[in-house]
Amino acid sequence: MVYVGIDLGGTNLKAGVVDGSGKVISKVSFPTRVPCPAEELNAQLAQAALAALEQAGVSLREVPWVGAGCPGAVNRETGVVEFSGNLSLKDYPFQALLEDTLQKPVILENDANAAAYGEFQAGALRGAKNAVAVTLGTGIGGGLLLDGRIYAGYNHLAGELGHMVIETGGRPCTCGERGCWETYASATGLVRLTREALAHADRSGALWEMTGGDAARVGGKTAFQAMRAGDETAKQVVEQYISYLGCGIVNIVNLLQPEILCVGGGVCNEGDALMIPLREYVARHRFHPTANRQTQIVRAALGNDAGLIGAALLGRDRA
Repeated sequence: MVYVGIDLGGTNLKAGVVDGSGKVISKVSFPTRVPCPAEELNAQLAQAALAALEQAGVSLREVPWVGAGCPGAVNRETGVVEFSGNLSLKDYPFQALLEDTLQKPVILENDANAAAYGEFQAGALRGAKNAVAVTLGTGIGGGLLLDGRIYAGYNHLAGELGHMVIETGGRPCTCGERGCWETYASATGLVRLTREALAHADRSGALWEMTGGDAARVGGKTAFQAMRAGDETAKQVVEQYISYLGCGIVNIVNLLQPEILCVGGGVCNEGDALMIPLREYVARHRFHPTANRQTQIVRAALGNDAGLIGAALLGRDRA
């Protein structure tokens, strides 16, 4: 059996054909053209799904459903995207329109939940019953797997981990609140920390040398690269960043006590320089640190394909 998944993002629209083990057989990607009329977006979605099927040499008749992940407030029961700021969508009937076009059942899920489900089915969370996925990007995405199922909550909005507050009255967040975790621990938060530190950095150090003192040249890798070159300011930035990231993860662990928590996103490419001190932070600060069983903190395994794979296999979650 093979399955079709769609991963709709603000920049790119991906679709692919996936087998039962989560292996990607084919994958296509197109720039997402938004904002646009509902019918035009639906045409983009259908075109991507059919292109992936054609590339794999598979007929639409051979797949049991089409799964899709979409950012924003997704109503899993009605198949409506109630709101998605990045896509300029409000009350968009995603499921109904695509089912009418493809004449195939469509299963819709929030994109972070779909990515978590991909890791659960075929990646770092495989074999767990209760697990959490955290994705570090422009913001922080999250997905919860409880008792082997996606947990979406009463209003389908559970898992917005980036918007737990870790500093009351802290930095303003795009959600309208202040002090949200993602303003400190996302890739954007790391860039901001680095830029703030650059203003006071030693001009003979690696951080200044790499950027020429220009904050616009700071990226998500800058602090780690400068730290590896021996820059003390960069080292302090990385330590501060990991404490912010660890604070949120400790909160999640204390609240849910999952078997495994995986962390994904570009920042995780720093490998042990991130993960080892992060695990040490969590081990020091979590509740009951001497318990025999503790949450494993691991890197996500599927990279940018997690959402596509999870979307394709969504029918298993709804069975």
